[in-house]
Amino acid sequence: MSSSISRCSVRLLLSTSRAMSTTAPPWPPPPPSGRPSRSPSPPAPPRPPEPLPLPSGLSLAPRLKLLLTFFRADLSVRPVDEWQLKSALLAFLRDPPLSLPVLPDSDLSVRSLPDLHKRRREEPVASGVLHVRDLSFLRPRSRKGDGEAEGMSPEQEEEKYFQWRSSLVEKLAGIELNLEGVKFQMSVEIPPSDDFRAMKKSWENFYASELLSSRNPVRKIAKRPDTIILRGVPSRWFAETRISSKASTLVTHTIFSTLGKIRNLNISSDDEWGAKQDGSNKVIISGLNCKVWVQFENYDDFNSAVKALCGRSLEKEGSRLKVDYEVNWDREGFFRNAQYEPVRNNLEERDSLAQGRKKHHTSRIESDHRKRFRD
Repeated sequence: MSSSISRCSVRLLLSTSRAMSTTAPPWPPPPPSGRPSRSPSPPAPPRPPEPLPLPSGLSLAPRLKLLLTFFRADLSVRPVDEWQLKSALLAFLRDPPLSLPVLPDSDLSVRSLPDLHKRRREEPVASGVLHVRDLSFLRPRSRKGDGEAEGMSPEQEEEKYFQWRSSLVEKLAGIELNLEGVKFQMSVEIPPSDDFRAMKKSWENFYASELLSSRNPVRKIAKRPDTIILRGVPSRWFAETRISSKASTLVTHTIFSTLGKIRNLNISSDDEWGAKQDGSNKVIISGLNCKVWVQFENYDDFNSAVKALCGRSLEKEGSRLKVDYEVNWDREGFFRNAQYEPVRNNLEERDSLAQGRKKHHTSRIESDHRKRFRD
């Protein structure tokens, strides 16, 4: 009787173990056959006409920024009327053939340069900035009857945006404005921090020349940048709410983590930015803007972050302020040089301590000799 009970219990145990082995999957689950595990891909940059939301109520709004420069086209010496020059240029932009869809007066600023009576004939007399913030007309729309596809790939939208931007620059470059008999000629330029293609070409040429100039064949390894520099962002937008007005490392790290994996981060006040934008060398308010260095884990995250930051303005929910920051890539190796600074400081401290001990030792010997001479 006991032997039969033991046999039944063994059968039950075998059946339950087989059922568990067939139903419960192994943990951790093995990778699928033929598909090796990959690291997560970097976030895709937004399309040109679409905004990019960020934490802390911030967002990157798309816009086109153009730098304008005005020269005299005749022999007149009359002073520059900023309001009249702005009104004539707005009328030209809103009428055909340009016909920009939405262009408020606040998106165009014109400022006469100082010391006009001291300038030469070929020197500029005024400067300006043009913003085109409404880029909704570049978004793909469904058209019935013409056989065009409803959707466009990100590459196609990006190419469409660059073609429209280059055509607008060509139409505006070299135009003449006649203001009651006084003629002005205008030149147009895209800011370097807004031209992603030119910026990418600059770092590719930089590292290619560095690779060719290297004498050691062992060190001839292709390098690529991984650090961006952001200037002109308000410190209070990167600060902890109701705690401080200074930029916080934690808040800044949370904001830029949406663009890629971060390896190093550094924040400092940028008092020179306000003086640079104002055209004077005086710092009005200290700590108003900050400068941010962000080093990403790999090149793909760096590339997508630069692409997302180029050609956009920083906006905050509940504020009408639209900040035109400046983005660039690090050529000098900020974090690479910062790693050696503590080592140098430690070596300098050791040298100073050793020199102090030597001086103290020599002073004791000299004092002993003096005592013996006196005795």
